[in-house]
Amino acid sequence: MLRSFRYLLFPVSLVYGAVVWLRNWLFDKNILKAAQFNFPIICVGNIAVGGTGKTPMVEYLIRLLQNDFNTATLSRGYKRKTKGFAIADNTTTALEIGDEPMQFHNKFPHVTVAVGEERLVAIPQILHDKPGTNVIILDDAFQHRPVKAGLNIVLTAYNNLFTRDLMMPSGDLRDVKASMKRAGIIVVTKCKTGLSADEKKSIVKELKPLPKQAVFFTEITYSKPYHLFTKAEAVIDRNTNILLICGIANPRPLKDFLVTNFNSYDMLRYPDHHIFNSDDLADIKKQFAKIQQQDKIILTTEKDAVRLVKFEEDLKDFPVYVLPIEHSFLFNEGEAFNKLVVDFIAAFKK
Repeated sequence: MLRSFRYLLFPVSLVYGAVVWLRNWLFDKNILKAAQFNFPIICVGNIAVGGTGKTPMVEYLIRLLQNDFNTATLSRGYKRKTKGFAIADNTTTALEIGDEPMQFHNKFPHVTVAVGEERLVAIPQILHDKPGTNVIILDDAFQHRPVKAGLNIVLTAYNNLFTRDLMMPSGDLRDVKASMKRAGIIVVTKCKTGLSADEKKSIVKELKPLPKQAVFFTEITYSKPYHLFTKAEAVIDRNTNILLICGIANPRPLKDFLVTNFNSYDMLRYPDHHIFNSDDLADIKKQFAKIQQQDKIILTTEKDAVRLVKFEEDLKDFPVYVLPIEHSFLFNEGEAFNKLVVDFIAAFKK
């Protein structure tokens, strides 16, 4: 029913698509100006709304680069309660910088994590405040045309490839398909386990990459859950009863994981980037109490965890665990991806 209703909005999609196309054309023709820095800037983005795995891709890049390069991330800070430029420190909260940047800061405290709506202003500010920075990773900035990144890594989800999608509001595309030509690397994310070489070849053919573009495939892998507050690893098995607290754009891979690995689970679903309040806390406790079995835990995503940590006094005695996710490259092509990224940065030192 919802999909049929969205198709009725196709005329609106045509208008929206025309406006986006015109804006891109103005940038492509240099009528609207884009700044390019003589400095390695990597952009991780997509052209669709919803979850394609941008946050775990930024984390993958941090892990790849952090030992050899002074790395910084720059995000808009979606749904934060502040404005302007800021760099996270040991007093920062998710309300001040947003949930994804807070997640980066919690997991990689030695990395510069910055937020700023105007990336053209924020990039020089990072270089001023942190002069030893070697590379800046732009989180979700592919549509931000005033800054021209040196390397664009653009993600598209396996179960919703951009080639099969429509412009908003009929579909999920927030940018025209032609924008993918600006990508240096295309990553098909959230692939099914066991994706065949033939299907890979078929998808690459469908994507029609330019000769200069590299295409990679990843699947989501889940690490051992850890306690929200103590960080201790969970001791669970297939019979553990799970209450999933989930406020992410695309929970389908997570639900598939739980169906595969546990006998059953309950879920409280919230909107993407939901800011939890005291009523939500009461609902969580009430739903958890309804589970009669003794072997039970509350499970949440890393993105949701940074918005739940403020309830430490209320939840410290509850078994609240966080499930980390990572990208895992298929077809043994992770090293090839890594080399492209590292070579891009190293080229600036020549």
